[in-house]
Amino acid sequence: MRFEQYVAELSRVKLLEPEQEHGLWQSYKKDGDEEARRLLIESYQPLVFKQALPYRALENIMDVVQEGTIGLIEAVEHYDPDRGVAFSLFAVHRIRGRMLNFLRKEGSIDIACMDAAAIDGGMTLKENLMDMSPSVAEQAEDHELMLRIQQAMERLPVKEKTVLESIYMQSETANDVADGLQLSTSHIYRLQKSGIRRVRGMLSRFMQHW
Repeated sequence: MRFEQYVAELSRVKLLEPEQEHGLWQSYKKDGDEEARRLLIESYQPLVFKQALPYRALENIMDVVQEGTIGLIEAVEHYDPDRGVAFSLFAVHRIRGRMLNFLRKEGSIDIACMDAAAIDGGMTLKENLMDMSPSVAEQAEDHELMLRIQQAMERLPVKEKTVLESIYMQSETANDVADGLQLSTSHIYRLQKSGIRRVRGMLSRFMQHW
């Protein structure tokens, strides 16, 4: 299936009403109803699409979608609806993790993520991290830069790392990230700014050699 066909299929997915979703979780978790399981997976497929969107320019985008779907299935199987955590928040980490692990193995972490502006508008991750004078930008080795950025981001405090990954690599809005972390939007922007500042500091020596 091509990505365009996949998107067309998604347009036919019906969102579940809260009462309907609750009933499906009860049927699957308590009675082992496989049809309920199938409907839950199908109804949350748009969540996979949202996480795959930053990678849409890759030739193997449907492999990315497939990995994300496996993550979704795992999330459905391990989710406990009685714990009071929204399934979308529980599932997104498994979906995202599956995709990123696959891309790392393939050596094709999408550089488009680095060049795409945050969904709220504003500067791209590369523009935020670099002095974007033409001479620097023209000499940039994107894959090497992305590797360095990933290494730097791994050293960030957890919340700053989560905010940068969510906004720049997963195309989430600041409001969505704020809801997920149960923080104010202004706090998210502060974490974004401090994370960018820390990463720039870690990358400064590397960028001097571009």
